[in-house]
Amino acid sequence: MKILLPFDGSAVALDAVRFAIRLAGDGLTTQLVLVNVQEPASLYELVVAHDPQMIEQASAAAGAHILQAAQQLLDAAGLPYETEVVSGDPAHMLVDCLENHGCDVVVMGASGTSALRSALLGSVSNEVLHAAGVPVMIVKGGDEDNAEVAG
Repeated sequence: MKILLPFDGSAVALDAVRFAIRLAGDGLTTQLVLVNVQEPASLYELVVAHDPQMIEQASAAAGAHILQAAQQLLDAAGLPYETEVVSGDPAHMLVDCLENHGCDVVVMGASGTSALRSALLGSVSNEVLHAAGVPVMIVKGGDEDNAEVAG
């Protein structure tokens, strides 16, 4: 089963990585795709930098740095994985990665914000849940044993 693992460096994202490791440890044959989404450059950054390629390189380096914590967990577990750093709207980019890599499921953390805040502001996990054409497993913050599957 090919699993998309969005990773933003947060504690809940680490919980999701640990949950995916547990799935593999319980016997699920997995292929993992670890993805970090960087925000696109602001107009100010584009004007000041004068070099869009420099901004892309800085964004890629920042994303690679963020992925290191998840990579350490996956390396310690002996699990192979692919990595990708992309830039853009997080939910849309994650759905694109999901489709581009042919993933079967998404395992991602959720901060556990209130339903009201989620309804007003939207959350990445909520947007991915509704836009993905595959099941989305949301690991709630602070408890990697507590996961909800939707799809």
